[in-house]
Amino acid sequence: MTVATYTKTGSKSTTPAKLDKAVFGLEVKNHNLLKQAYISYLSDGRTNNAQTKKRGQVRGGGRKPWRQKGTGNARFGSSRNPIWRGGGIAFGPTGGENYSKKLSTSTKRQALRQALSIASKEDRIIIIDLLAVTDGKTRSVISLLKKMGTTGNTCLVADKIDETVKKAVQNIPNVNLTSAKYLNVYKVMSSDKLIFEKAALDSVSQWLGGKK
Repeated sequence: MTVATYTKTGSKSTTPAKLDKAVFGLEVKNHNLLKQAYISYLSDGRTNNAQTKKRGQVRGGGRKPWRQKGTGNARFGSSRNPIWRGGGIAFGPTGGENYSKKLSTSTKRQALRQALSIASKEDRIIIIDLLAVTDGKTRSVISLLKKMGTTGNTCLVADKIDETVKKAVQNIPNVNLTSAKYLNVYKVMSSDKLIFEKAALDSVSQWLGGKK
């Protein structure tokens, strides 16, 4: 499997890069696995800010609404019981819920292989010799992406993140910079284009394909 390769200046190289079939050439049949990995990523980043009060936390209601017997009404000890308006919430969120979903390492890796295989099949993968922005300016990265014909959501995958590149990319909308070891299903599936450094491609092929 081959894919278009560009130099660090954005010019197209005459020699295309090869993709490992064990990582980028799988036949995806189990889409449920991709869904699990995608939802797991979103769940792990979910914050829990919702919190309701139980009957003991709501102010007021200390006095018994009416006497126990003789009124013909049902017995109530507090106006803050959950079935009354203004009362506490019986089973509401407490702020301590854990929404994370655990997946095994082998499951995450297999899902990532499938996501990369789909991206490869849809021609969403581009290889660049080196992600280098010496001046650290945003316009240099924008110019590079335009020269490569990249539009939409773009994920730049570097072997090691350089602070100069990070500074140049962080203010560009729809452009995300990540290192190869932190690549995940969410980033792959959410990107219109994936631009790999050659070194990053080798790293991904090594830890997903089992190469030594």
